[in-house]
Amino acid sequence: MSLRPFGLVLTAAALCTPMIWWPQIAAGRDVIALFSQYLGIWALIAMALLQVIATRWPGVEAIFGGLDRGYILHKWLGIGAMAAILLHDTIDAEMDGLGRETALVEVAETLGEISLYGILILVVITIATFIPYHLWRWTHRLMGFFFMAGAFHYLFILKPFANGDPLGLYTSAFCALGIVAFVYRLLPASMRASKRYTVTEISETGNALAITMAPKSRALKHKAGQFAFLSIEGAEPHPFTISSAPREDGSLRMTVAKLGDYTNRLAHRLNTGTEVKLEGPFGHFERRNTKDPEVWIAAGVGITPFLAWSEALDPTSGPVHLVYCIRDEASAAHLSEVTALANAKPNLTLHIQNSAKDGRASADSILAKTGVSTERLTVAFCGPKPMRVALLEGFRRAGVSGGRFKFEEFEIRTGIGLRRLAAFLFERVVAPKRNA
Repeated sequence: MSLRPFGLVLTAAALCTPMIWWPQIAAGRDVIALFSQYLGIWALIAMALLQVIATRWPGVEAIFGGLDRGYILHKWLGIGAMAAILLHDTIDAEMDGLGRETALVEVAETLGEISLYGILILVVITIATFIPYHLWRWTHRLMGFFFMAGAFHYLFILKPFANGDPLGLYTSAFCALGIVAFVYRLLPASMRASKRYTVTEISETGNALAITMAPKSRALKHKAGQFAFLSIEGAEPHPFTISSAPREDGSLRMTVAKLGDYTNRLAHRLNTGTEVKLEGPFGHFERRNTKDPEVWIAAGVGITPFLAWSEALDPTSGPVHLVYCIRDEASAAHLSEVTALANAKPNLTLHIQNSAKDGRASADSILAKTGVSTERLTVAFCGPKPMRVALLEGFRRAGVSGGRFKFEEFEIRTGIGLRRLAAFLFERVVAPKRNA
């Protein structure tokens, strides 16, 4: 699933609309300086939109086609805003005949500089994924303060249009929207759309923890395959897939792999009886009942949505082949449970792909293992991005269109390939000089 066209069109329209007033404002003025001021306007609009995406309001997900896709746009809006601000700072935006500089204008100019360097630092921290998650989350909160500094800079600097003009009102509306969204994110979880749960059971399963929770009042109404943001007192919310199908008593389970700094600390802080808050549900990684054959591919903790799918699988549905890619049986989460589900459901067949014995999974090896035809075949995948990219290309060559290959982003926080870029620069620039 990709970003919904409507969300992309809406974003493009928001960024392009200021050009309506360009001819009128540019008449008789320095167009280079005006372009620099427009760069600042575009940066403010982009940052307001990313603040709205960060709220996780229900309508946001509907617009962009899934919160994971929305966060991809969130990242690129931040990078685009950073580039626009850097260009705005580089290209002289001053114009003659706009009025006399006052103390308020000087304060606005200073806040503009603070906003520039603050946003630059935070965007670099965001795309540098080796920085621990909890540090990134803490620093990311500052983004809204730097956005407000940028909004103050915009409102009170000298510019070739008034705040009450159409372009001024348009940009000010986005400033207000971004500030409202930022303030909303600062509210305590109790004042946002969250549900309170109590941990009733914690058990180890392979290299992960299975955390079962019961609602203290109203429960989340989720569908199999969706995720929610879990938070405990003193910790930032973190997204985890709900690894159980909807239950009548409202209880649910999340399976957390002990892979990063956040999840390792979470494992030590959670106990039976701990109160947690859940925001959600989110995600469009849902399965529709169909008679057509399906192949589900899970890698590591990517088994979690397929556990929920398996529990909810209708016996009248078409044949499903679940391929569970593991490194060894001891580290495979929920292996006994998924085996029992496959034994209990006649239309669910489990295939274990042990990388130590069978090698890495490929589209060809999976098709050979399952024996399914690619005609009307739907493939669903949850796992690391490099594996997803390789499988998507392999299934395309085998005749499965991209529209029949479903997936959800494994990580909401993603980089932009800095290591690959560094390797490329080393090979093309540093290595030749050494060998010369």
